[in-house]
Amino acid sequence: MSTHVWKAGVHEADTVTGLMVGFRDHLGKDWPSENAFLAGVERLLEDPQTDFVLGAKDADSPPEGVVQLRFRHGLWRAGTDCLLEDLFVTEAARGTGLGRALVAAARDRALERGARRMELDVNERNAPALALYRSFGFETENPAFGGGRDLYLQVDLPRS
Repeated sequence: MSTHVWKAGVHEADTVTGLMVGFRDHLGKDWPSENAFLAGVERLLEDPQTDFVLGAKDADSPPEGVVQLRFRHGLWRAGTDCLLEDLFVTEAARGTGLGRALVAAARDRALERGARRMELDVNERNAPALALYRSFGFETENPAFGGGRDLYLQVDLPRS
Protein backbone atom coordinates (compact mmCIF):
# COMPACT_ATOMS: atom_id res chain seq x y z
CA MET A 1 0.00 0.00 0.00
CA SER A 2 1.36 3.42 -0.93
CA THR A 3 -0.01 6.27 1.16
CA HIS A 4 -0.07 9.86 0.03
CA VAL A 5 0.53 12.71 2.51
CA TRP A 6 0.79 16.46 1.96
CA LYS A 7 0.67 19.77 3.81
CA ALA A 8 -2.85 21.14 3.63
CA GLY A 9 -3.35 24.42 1.84
CA VAL A 10 -5.80 27.16 2.76
CA HIS A 11 -8.10 25.90 0.00
CA GLU A 12 -8.47 22.61 1.94
CA ALA A 13 -10.08 24.14 5.06
CA ASP A 14 -13.34 22.24 4.47
CA THR A 15 -11.48 18.93 4.18
CA VAL A 16 -9.47 19.53 7.35
CA THR A 17 -12.65 20.63 9.15
CA GLY A 18 -14.51 17.50 8.08
CA LEU A 19 -11.76 15.28 9.49
CA MET A 20 -11.55 17.28 12.73
CA VAL A 21 -15.34 17.01 13.14
CA GLY A 22 -14.95 13.27 12.56
CA PHE A 23 -12.36 13.22 15.34
CA ARG A 24 -14.74 15.12 17.64
CA ASP A 25 -17.51 12.66 16.87
CA HIS A 26 -15.17 9.70 17.42
CA LEU A 27 -14.46 11.10 20.90
CA GLY A 28 -18.21 11.22 21.62
CA LYS A 29 -18.32 15.01 21.82
CA ASP A 30 -20.76 17.43 20.23
CA TRP A 31 -18.82 20.64 20.78
CA PRO A 32 -17.13 22.66 19.25
CA SER A 33 -19.65 23.05 16.45
CA GLU A 34 -18.72 22.43 12.84
CA ASN A 35 -18.81 26.20 12.24
CA ALA A 36 -16.44 26.79 15.17
CA PHE A 37 -14.08 24.13 13.79
CA LEU A 38 -14.17 25.71 10.33
CA ALA A 39 -13.40 29.17 11.73
CA GLY A 40 -10.54 27.74 13.79
CA VAL A 41 -9.11 25.71 10.92
CA GLU A 42 -9.23 28.71 8.60
CA ARG A 43 -7.44 30.79 11.21
CA LEU A 44 -4.79 28.12 11.84
CA LEU A 45 -4.17 27.51 8.13
CA GLU A 46 -3.14 31.18 7.94
CA ASP A 47 -0.89 30.86 11.02
CA PRO A 48 2.75 30.26 10.03
CA GLN A 49 3.28 28.39 13.33
CA THR A 50 0.67 25.72 12.48
CA ASP A 51 0.60 23.01 9.84
CA PHE A 52 -2.08 20.49 8.99
CA VAL A 53 -0.92 17.42 7.09
CA LEU A 54 -3.51 15.37 5.22
CA GLY A 55 -3.20 11.73 4.27
CA ALA A 56 -4.92 9.37 1.87
CA LYS A 57 -4.57 5.68 1.04
CA ASP A 58 -3.07 6.67 -2.33
CA ALA A 59 -2.78 9.70 -4.61
CA ASP A 60 -6.19 9.02 -6.17
CA SER A 61 -8.15 8.67 -2.91
CA PRO A 62 -9.75 11.36 -0.76
CA PRO A 63 -8.09 12.32 2.53
CA GLU A 64 -8.91 9.99 5.43
CA GLY A 65 -6.43 11.28 7.97
CA VAL A 66 -5.09 14.51 9.40
CA VAL A 67 -2.40 15.61 11.82
CA GLN A 68 -2.11 19.10 13.31
CA LEU A 69 1.33 20.45 14.18
CA ARG A 70 2.12 23.55 16.24
CA PHE A 71 5.56 25.13 16.30
CA ARG A 72 7.01 27.41 18.97
CA HIS A 73 10.37 28.42 20.33
CA GLY A 74 11.47 26.20 23.22
CA LEU A 75 13.92 27.59 25.76
CA TRP A 76 15.17 24.19 26.97
CA ARG A 77 16.29 23.15 23.48
CA ALA A 78 17.29 26.65 22.35
CA GLY A 79 15.27 26.04 19.23
CA THR A 80 11.92 25.06 17.84
CA ASP A 81 9.56 22.61 19.53
CA CYS A 82 6.86 20.83 17.56
CA LEU A 83 3.63 19.81 19.27
CA LEU A 84 1.80 17.02 17.50
CA GLU A 85 -1.57 18.30 18.67
CA ASP A 86 -4.08 16.11 16.85
CA LEU A 87 -3.87 12.91 14.83
CA PHE A 88 -7.00 11.34 13.39
CA VAL A 89 -7.58 8.57 10.88
CA THR A 90 -11.09 7.59 9.84
CA GLU A 91 -12.31 4.21 11.00
CA ALA A 92 -12.32 2.92 7.42
CA ALA A 93 -8.61 3.75 7.02
CA ARG A 94 -7.37 2.43 10.37
CA GLY A 95 -4.92 -0.43 10.09
CA THR A 96 -3.81 0.61 6.60
CA GLY A 97 -0.60 2.36 7.64
CA LEU A 98 -2.06 5.82 7.17
CA GLY A 99 -1.53 6.80 10.82
CA ARG A 100 2.11 5.69 10.57
CA ALA A 101 2.52 7.69 7.35
CA LEU A 102 1.06 10.79 9.02
CA VAL A 103 3.38 10.52 12.05
CA ALA A 104 6.35 10.05 9.70
CA ALA A 105 5.25 13.10 7.71
CA ALA A 106 4.85 15.07 10.95
CA ARG A 107 8.37 14.12 12.01
CA ASP A 108 9.71 15.06 8.58
CA ARG A 109 7.87 18.39 8.67
CA ALA A 110 9.29 19.11 12.14
CA LEU A 111 12.79 18.35 10.91
CA GLU A 112 12.28 20.57 7.84
CA ARG A 113 11.32 23.41 10.17
CA GLY A 114 14.38 22.85 12.37
CA ALA A 115 12.54 21.46 15.39
CA ARG A 116 14.71 19.97 18.11
CA ARG A 117 11.90 18.25 19.99
CA MET A 118 8.46 16.83 19.27
CA GLU A 119 5.84 16.46 21.95
CA LEU A 120 2.35 15.01 22.07
CA ASP A 121 -0.25 13.85 24.52
CA VAL A 122 -2.16 10.60 24.31
CA ASN A 123 -4.56 8.86 26.64
CA GLU A 124 -2.87 5.98 28.45
CA ARG A 125 -5.77 3.68 27.49
CA ASN A 126 -5.19 4.25 23.77
CA ALA A 127 -2.90 1.26 23.31
CA PRO A 128 -2.73 1.40 19.48
CA ALA A 129 -1.72 5.07 19.54
CA LEU A 130 0.84 4.48 22.29
CA ALA A 131 2.39 1.64 20.31
CA LEU A 132 2.52 3.80 17.18
CA TYR A 133 4.12 6.75 18.96
CA ARG A 134 6.61 4.56 20.83
CA SER A 135 7.67 3.00 17.52
CA PHE A 136 8.82 6.52 16.55
CA GLY A 137 10.77 6.94 19.81
CA PHE A 138 8.22 8.90 21.86
CA GLU A 139 8.48 8.02 25.57
CA THR A 140 7.12 9.15 28.91
CA GLU A 141 10.49 8.78 30.64
CA ASN A 142 12.62 11.93 30.63
CA PRO A 143 16.31 11.27 31.32
CA ALA A 144 17.14 14.96 30.74
CA PHE A 145 15.45 15.85 34.02
CA GLY A 146 16.72 13.04 36.24
CA GLY A 147 14.38 10.34 34.95
CA GLY A 148 10.80 9.96 35.97
CA ARG A 149 7.77 10.28 33.77
CA ASP A 150 6.65 13.44 32.03
CA LEU A 151 2.99 14.04 32.77
CA TYR A 152 0.57 16.11 30.74
CA LEU A 153 -1.75 18.05 33.05
CA GLN A 154 -4.76 20.08 32.03
CA VAL A 155 -7.55 22.16 33.46
CA ASP A 156 -10.67 23.34 31.66
CA LEU A 157 -11.19 27.05 32.21
CA PRO A 158 -14.72 28.48 32.25
CA ARG A 159 -15.93 29.99 29.01
CA SER A 160 -16.78 33.66 29.33
